[in-house]
Amino acid sequence: MLNSIQDAYSLLDKLNAPEHLKIHVRLVGEAADLIIDTLQGLGFLLDFEFIRIGVAIHDIGKIIHTNEMIGPGSEHEPEGEQMLLELGVDARIARCCLSHARFDSMNCSIEELLIALSDKLWKGKRVESLELKVIDTLAQIKGTDRWDLFADLDACFENIAAGGHDRLQRSINS
Repeated sequence: MLNSIQDAYSLLDKLNAPEHLKIHVRLVGEAADLIIDTLQGLGFLLDFEFIRIGVAIHDIGKIIHTNEMIGPGSEHEPEGEQMLLELGVDARIARCCLSHARFDSMNCSIEELLIALSDKLWKGKRVESLELKVIDTLAQIKGTDRWDLFADLDACFENIAAGGHDRLQRSINS
């Protein structure tokens, strides 16, 4: 059912997602695309379409819990996963509704970690523990040391975070 980012955007439209949510996932998607570009440049072969789809649906539970669009809350996470499962979406994709926020307590794939990281960096927030988990996981995949990847990835993360103010402004002004 969700085989592409366009399928994910169509689902958001079908479920009458608020415009602010659709803008949010597109802005997080900008951050994800910058990470993907860097990873491709470093020769990584990950499931980049999964990352794009996961970013597009990670907050889908906020369709029900609209108060969490502007304030704190985590009720949208299990609600989003359940909503997607009921719609017949692959459990691996639906799980992104939980893992994007619970990456520190769940055993996450690298793709899920990158979705979580994109959801932090888009607004300029750097989370050292998540970034190091991503770098260490990528180093393990590549069979190299953390420090062989650190400079390139840290520069990528810093570049994305530096654009956070602009993305936040576009989120507010849209």
